[in-house]
Amino acid sequence: MLSQEVIKLPHFYNIVGRSEPMLKIYELIEMVAPTKATVLIVGETGTGKELIARAIHYDSTRKDKPFIAVNCSAMSDNLWESEMFGHEQGAFTGAIAMKKGRFELADTGTLFFR
Repeated sequence: MLSQEVIKLPHFYNIVGRSEPMLKIYELIEMVAPTKATVLIVGETGTGKELIARAIHYDSTRKDKPFIAVNCSAMSDNLWESEMFGHEQGAFTGAIAMKKGRFELADTGTLFFR
């Protein structure tokens, strides 16, 4: 059952909605957040998937760790590997410094692919 404190909030982690389906989503967030489970959030564009991911993150034991959102459609095929795994200085033309990848940046936190 959704905690009474959450029900009283005007919004839940910047998510608005008091409908029965939204209350069920809030319950799911509270249920999955304290676990170490990998969560797949699906839905149409603009339905708030990232808001749900952030709510899970900020309600979890990882809340003080990084939340890294990756916009997959904005990343070119040429940069994918470097962006996700990082690179060392001189690894390729233009690599003038070491750069951590998104996996390393999100270590012990949350990595969200959008």
